[in-house]
Amino acid sequence: MRSFLTASFILTASISLAQTKPDSTRKLDEVIIKPYFSSQPLLRSTGSIGILNQEALSKQPATSFVSAINTLSGVRMEERSPGSYRLSIRGSLLRSPFGVRNVKIYLDDFPLTDAGGNTYLNALDVAGTSQIQVLKGPHGNIFGANSGGVILIDPKEPTIDSTAVGLKAEAGSFGSFREDVNLQHQSGNYGLSITQAYQQSDGYRDHSAMERKYFQILQNIAYASNASLKSLIFYSDLRYNTPGGLTAAQYDLNPRASRPAAGISKSAIEQQAGIYSKTLYGGVSHDWQISKNFRHVLAVFTSYTNFKNPFISNYEKRDEFTLGLRSYLEYAQQKRNANWKFNLGLESMQTSTNFDNYNNDKGRYTTNQASDDLKAASNFAFVHLSADFFDRLLVELSASANLYQYRYRSIAPIAIPQKTNKFDLQLMPRAAVSYLIGEQFSLRASLSKGYSPPTLSEVRASDNVINVDLKPEHGWNYEAGFRIQSQNNRAFLDFTGFSYHLKNAIVRRLNENNTEYFINAGGTKQLGIESALSIAIVPSKSSGIIRGLQLRTAYTFSHFRFQDYLNGTDDFSGNELTGVPKTTLVSNMDLQLPKKSYLFLQHNYTSSIPLNDANSAYAKEYHLLQAKIGVRDLRIGKTNIGVFAVADNLLNQKYSLGNDLNAFGGRYFNAAPVRNYYAGLEVRF
Repeated sequence: MRSFLTASFILTASISLAQTKPDSTRKLDEVIIKPYFSSQPLLRSTGSIGILNQEALSKQPATSFVSAINTLSGVRMEERSPGSYRLSIRGSLLRSPFGVRNVKIYLDDFPLTDAGGNTYLNALDVAGTSQIQVLKGPHGNIFGANSGGVILIDPKEPTIDSTAVGLKAEAGSFGSFREDVNLQHQSGNYGLSITQAYQQSDGYRDHSAMERKYFQILQNIAYASNASLKSLIFYSDLRYNTPGGLTAAQYDLNPRASRPAAGISKSAIEQQAGIYSKTLYGGVSHDWQISKNFRHVLAVFTSYTNFKNPFISNYEKRDEFTLGLRSYLEYAQQKRNANWKFNLGLESMQTSTNFDNYNNDKGRYTTNQASDDLKAASNFAFVHLSADFFDRLLVELSASANLYQYRYRSIAPIAIPQKTNKFDLQLMPRAAVSYLIGEQFSLRASLSKGYSPPTLSEVRASDNVINVDLKPEHGWNYEAGFRIQSQNNRAFLDFTGFSYHLKNAIVRRLNENNTEYFINAGGTKQLGIESALSIAIVPSKSSGIIRGLQLRTAYTFSHFRFQDYLNGTDDFSGNELTGVPKTTLVSNMDLQLPKKSYLFLQHNYTSSIPLNDANSAYAKEYHLLQAKIGVRDLRIGKTNIGVFAVADNLLNQKYSLGNDLNAFGGRYFNAAPVRNYYAGLEVRF
């Protein structure tokens, strides 16, 4: 809290200085976002939104999204081993042993989250991304079922008439290597972007190697003055070993070890535990400006994933196929003192998943344990009204009506005819308002409902039991905040306070053989504060020793508690929410120097984390320090060259970036790398 108050004081001083000398520096660009159909300045947005643009992403490691996303307040991303992502927005990771759940993710116009509620975020490569917007808190009003939030990912696409090719290669500690090639071409009304990337790592721990091959192509053609077509395809081939969690004693003795054998359970290495996932995704969208006031957007998409997971106790194979569409009609009208926009739309998709579990004999599947077919259907219609009065008062009212169901049938060991589990129609509204006071200060408030049905991987977890009693979680979120921007945009503060009450919270449990199952466990009461601060101490200039100096910090305070939470005879009501640090503070400094050299420093403080619902075990707090130095835009003819070197975890902290929560036998810990280094080369022509 002391760091946060200090940062706020610095900002206030900076704003005061900027306002007394408004002409002393060049006016910086204002941040423009498009979270709810309309482009608008971040200053006036009605929601709490975190932004990672291309510049911010370029300063972070390209090996994963983890470091970049963790610079946003209220968001926590983990990586138990290279390639194994987990993500939460304003909440716990209790539902996510791996992957992403109760968060809805879109890639351009297309939902990346399938109808079964699962998202293969680790299939994507950073090289194919130009911007990420994180809408914090439930946004089911226009994006369908979610209880945590929504992430909007913009793929790279050309912006000006030109042809450019970029190449990047880097290598470093623990056998890490990655390369990517990006082609950007714009000619008249046609745009083409192609991204290819390859990444591999031996990993810090035993049995933690990973490899990903990635290819993405985006095309856009404005075939008429009022209409355009866009197509997006990506293919990802990802494999990574899963070393497994360690007990505290094992973690202290040798944090690099993988999970050893215990009793009748074999070791992670012996069972060749790992993930093998191949995903092919494609979508086509059409944007038609019918008239001055009317616009129609239609997007159709499909995906196929082949998933294999040799595990300690079994070998799971899944084939997943998704087909869907999203469409909306927009009416916009501009008046002298009011701008109106009304959207009416729908989103519909189906995901079919074949679950097959076998005995695992040292990485080979043998005798069938169970086979089940599940098919999820997610359908919702939405309306959205936005009214902007006098360019001061922005009011947004929206709601969606959601229908969710899944069909299931068992094939083995006992055949059971197909049955359907249908959930009640859910209305998810959102009402939000922001008001601009003067030109640099805005107030905002919103009320929204969150709702998230169980995913197919929770209904049919690794214990091979179809749990038809699992219910959706739901709750109401109340939030308010303000934003302050200096006259010349050199300083910006975004502050939010919220209260979120979740009922029927879905939590994970583990059996003695480490297979998992899920239950509804009472509710949670989540009170939080989030702030983001940025200050351009020295705006970009072409002379002097310091050519630019930017400071940023993101502070998160999470007072999250269980409510009415009983587990058998144990009452965990009032306990801290498992997996959530009470405080995080991430700060960075971007220093520009002569001859286009630069220094980037980043510090991440994360407080202790409860590892089980009883709060009897905690992961220790840690401080991460990262440094990047480099030179950009070294010209050789028409070719631009950049070189850089990075040192990560400079303080050599021993920590676990991705704990196994409520782990049986206390196997909570997955050690993250100690101090490590990498260097790279960028070429653009």
